[in-house]
Amino acid sequence: MLKDDFQTIEVRRMTGAMGAEISGVDLSSDLSDEQFDEIRTALFTFGAIGFRDQDLSFKDHYDFAKRFGTLEVHPIVNGMEDFPEIIKMHKPAGTGASFGVGWHTDNSFFEKPSLGSIVYAETVPPQGGDTLFANQQVAFDALSDGMKASLRTLTAVHSAHDAYTSPTALEKYDGDGPITYKRSDIVSEQVEHPVIIKHPVTGGEALYVNPMFVSHFKGWTPEESKPLIDFLCAHAVREDFQCRFRWEKGSVAMWDNRIVQHAALNDYVEYERLLYRITVNGDALK
Repeated sequence: MLKDDFQTIEVRRMTGAMGAEISGVDLSSDLSDEQFDEIRTALFTFGAIGFRDQDLSFKDHYDFAKRFGTLEVHPIVNGMEDFPEIIKMHKPAGTGASFGVGWHTDNSFFEKPSLGSIVYAETVPPQGGDTLFANQQVAFDALSDGMKASLRTLTAVHSAHDAYTSPTALEKYDGDGPITYKRSDIVSEQVEHPVIIKHPVTGGEALYVNPMFVSHFKGWTPEESKPLIDFLCAHAVREDFQCRFRWEKGSVAMWDNRIVQHAALNDYVEYERLLYRITVNGDALK
């Protein structure tokens, strides 16, 4: 416990590398400024935070997320009709998970990547379906001084193309399945971000390369880029950089996309799962 560091919430670290579960708050109520500030501090400190036994309406979820900033209406993934900022992440029983599977950072292909995502669990399997997180500040710190210096000179090119034109993605366009996509020019666009970024609040340096959206380094060919990208992507998600969040009905998880990669596990084919996600807009990375 970190009772001495937080006065209005209770915080328990998940692992030595990252993550914390927070108790003593009801996210459906009007949080005091002091409570919200401590939740925000915990998010930026631990990278991913979780809450248990919450009971959120769509409006509760929206109102809590809105305190972090403006909310995203995803350019590709369709939101709910009454709350376009909320993505209904439904996996029916008997089907494999096909959304958010594999290590990635949400929307790194945006010119201004997302600050973070807030997910609320309504229906969960009796086992399986956990989400893994990996701390990219710890990953950066573990690199040699020579590698750090080299990476600070590099820019990575990010694109949604491969992720949103895969066979499982193409099934979601213009469809009537549990998750649907709409056509967007952003799929064919490329954006550039530093390979090493500084957190806009804490100033801490973090590795910012993920296998889902990074295609190559600026000024390098894809073939030249691949060995280093492969090394960085494997290094970034080492077990000793991770924490694991097990979903329960009423759980809420939030993560800071600037310093965290995450991956949803696809190990509960026979069971249904229903989560709701809101993502907070971010700023340009430096």
